Amino acid sequence: MTQNPAKYDVIAIGNAIVDVIARADDAFLATHALTKGAMQLVDAEMAELLYDAMGAAVEISGGSAANTLAGMAALGKSCSFIGQVRDDQLGDVFAHDIRALGIAFDTPVRTEEPPTARCLIMVTPDAQRTMNTFLGASQFLPAQALDKASIQDAQILYLEGYLWDPEEPRAAMRTAIGYAKEAGRKVAFTLSADFVISRHRDDFMALIDEGLIDILFSNEDEIGTLTELPDFEAAVAAIAPKVPVLVCTRSEKGAIAIVDGVRSETAAAPVAQIVDTTGAGDLFAAGFLTGYVEGISVEDSLKLGALAAAEVISHYGARPEADLQILRAQNLG
Repeated sequence: MTQNPAKYDVIAIGNAIVDVIARADDAFLATHALTKGAMQLVDAEMAELLYDAMGAAVEISGGSAANTLAGMAALGKSCSFIGQVRDDQLGDVFAHDIRALGIAFDTPVRTEEPPTARCLIMVTPDAQRTMNTFLGASQFLPAQALDKASIQDAQILYLEGYLWDPEEPRAAMRTAIGYAKEAGRKVAFTLSADFVISRHRDDFMALIDEGLIDILFSNEDEIGTLTELPDFEAAVAAIAPKVPVLVCTRSEKGAIAIVDGVRSETAAAPVAQIVDTTGAGDLFAAGFLTGYVEGISVEDSLKLGALAAAEVISHYGARPEADLQILRAQNLG
């Protein structure tokens, strides 16, 4: 196995999505039968209907794994992204935005339908975000679009659970895991959402049981769904022995990490006002992975994750606006 110095700290595979974010009230959610705080997949027709009904919106490139890379790049890490867009306006927006952050993005664009993915996000006054995702072109990432050399030239391959749902990118991610393992690299996986776990629980458990996941990210609900154990501590106890690194976020209760059997915890970082919780888990992963690749303590990696998450929920959008390196220096030294 090669253990050469890596060109990239992290290479990620995920949905290439443009977030369209607007304020909404509970009446709007009720009118359109939307479940507050949930993420649902919508078809092109529903996406168009919701877009037409939304208030004034802000367009910001998103996608869970891409958001994590945005946080890592802001913290000075070297990153690359693999994801599928179409040659349309939103595809151009996504490519411009991610490259402007200094993240390598070389996936060939699609030239046929469907269009680039978008996530229509309604943010209610209580800061809950209700996401309606049209996956579009992102569902059609083929294994042929992978650059084997780039994957093997990254310390960590980071995979977004959301993208496990469609068949083509699922096959691409399996291929990518093989490339990373062949080169002796680490594989990180984020469970993403309960509905994904419910559909692919057997797959996810097989990846874990086969030792293919080195770092697993979950929140409190997701690990319960994965293990089918409603008690958090029981769920953690069931998974922790099977992965070298388990990270579980618990919203206002902070987060834990169990690394090689040793448990560490951190409190949630203080936030003056929670504006929009979009991207909290993505930025937590960014902070933790930054600490991990730097080789700092697990406790400090958790604190950096909490700090990055606190920054992103203090404003609209799922990518950092404040200088995370300055925040880190001010708060963590």
